[in-house]
Amino acid sequence: MNYALFWLILGTVLCLMELFIPTAFVESTLGVSALIVALVALVVPLFNLQAVLWMVLSLVFIFFLKRFVPQRTPPILLDATEARTLTAIAPGEAGRVIYEGNSWQARCDDEGLTIGVNQTVVVVRRKGNTLYVMPESEIKDWQ
Repeated sequence: MNYALFWLILGTVLCLMELFIPTAFVESTLGVSALIVALVALVVPLFNLQAVLWMVLSLVFIFFLKRFVPQRTPPILLDATEARTLTAIAPGEAGRVIYEGNSWQARCDDEGLTIGVNQTVVVVRRKGNTLYVMPESEIKDWQ
């Protein structure tokens, strides 16, 4: 089988897969890299060199693609930003808050603050299953 034809088919399949299985353009960047390697394969007959070129082009394209894709706020943090503590949150320790009707593990975003029980807090960010919160009174002081 001709290597240029192999890369052409692979590039086409990867680009078409992006239509059916959206992966934030990762498959299409791999496909475009394969199409470029198909052109290079017409001149360079070494498959190992072609494979290395495909991997390098793919990594470069994915790196540059990440720079142009805007970082989105997780949808769970778009609706509500207010929560209420179920337990006290000591400095550097985790506690529990009620957020959107569910109990979440939470930490204070300022490791020097203690947050008492049944206090209104503002969700600042989320990391995994842990919410980082600040007391509502502290947020108002900043504004």
